Amino acid sequence: MTVVTYLLYLAIAVPLTIWVARTLSHNGRIFLVDVFHGNEDFADAVNRLLVVGFYLVNLGFVTLFLRADKVVVDARGVFEQLSVKLGIVMLVLGGLHLTNVWVFNKIRNRSQLREMTSPPVPPNEVLPAGY
Repeated sequence: MTVVTYLLYLAIAVPLTIWVARTLSHNGRIFLVDVFHGNEDFADAVNRLLVVGFYLVNLGFVTLFLRADKVVVDARGVFEQLSVKLGIVMLVLGGLHLTNVWVFNKIRNRSQLREMTSPPVPPNEVLPAGY
């Protein structure tokens, strides 16, 4: 039953990782274009790099987390092992996603703050002090 647990874990975790990566890539593109001020080529390149990194980190984690400490002997054990393993994988996926969003939101906020602190047009004249 331990091997069955391994196979079920991989059969669920790998497609889940692929689905999450594709969803984040597709829906995150708009956000990245905004972060990079409409530079679509740069946003697409960063998006592809993020997807590759996402796959490497998550599939590496899924693979490392495959091993079970206990021998699974019955169907109950299969469900218990799968719930723990898949729950942790989903928490890691969510944590990585939130970290990425937080970092890019910081970049976006910093660039918007920089835009708001510079005047939209140069001043016409300088008034004397005390005016």
